[in-house]
Amino acid sequence: MHEPAHDPDVLLLARGLRKVYHDPERGEVVAVHGLDLACRRGEVYGLLGPNGAGKTTSLRMLSTILAPSSGRAWLDGVDVTEDPLEARRRLGFLSTSTGLYPRLTGRETLRYFGELHGMAGAALEARIEELVAAFDLGAFVDGRTEGFSTGQKQKISIARAVLHRPPVLILDEPTTGLDILASSAMIAFIEGARDQGACVLFSTHIMSEAERLCDRLGVLYRGRLLAEGTHDELRARTGAAYLDGVFLALVREADREARA
Repeated sequence: MHEPAHDPDVLLLARGLRKVYHDPERGEVVAVHGLDLACRRGEVYGLLGPNGAGKTTSLRMLSTILAPSSGRAWLDGVDVTEDPLEARRRLGFLSTSTGLYPRLTGRETLRYFGELHGMAGAALEARIEELVAAFDLGAFVDGRTEGFSTGQKQKISIARAVLHRPPVLILDEPTTGLDILASSAMIAFIEGARDQGACVLFSTHIMSEAERLCDRLGVLYRGRLLAEGTHDELRARTGAAYLDGVFLALVREADREARA
């Protein structure tokens, strides 16, 4: 299926993404219902929702980890289902569950993933040194990752995600479990990626992060995208002054419609 005509600055596009699981007790369980969204170059799009809303399932479909039951998605023009390997070359993916190989050093980790992306030789080593400087990894990059703190692991994971200079970043609740210093570093990284023209899609349930970072927001609840827009557009729609109020108003509206 060819990518539909759209603005060339839209680097992430989803049309009708749906994911169905089959549970022995509950039968068919729809985790995501027909998700449509688009994220542009130089934009941070925040996907908000409570635990179990379908955020992680949506991001895993977009990042080629899960195959959608139906629908299509494109990363920088590449269909994630038809050509997942090429899609991954254009993607940096990060989540709190993205593990590191404990017996590799930080530098070996970066070298290994660089080689997976087709990088080699002096160009790869130069890029690693660039990231060591950019993320202040020098004090620990040559130690085994099994001994790293949570913040150090996150820094290596960020460097790994951007090693091949991907135009699209997908971040699944990237600050969960981090202390204030590591969280601040992650937020600064996201702001920097946007400033450099990346398309950034990330999920969170931390409203303060969304208020600070997101150019546009989508509210996901029970697998459905209830609304999307800028902060001002969502405030105007709901009449709420703050983002937590926007979120609650949309969820309550959805619950009333479901009961009716």
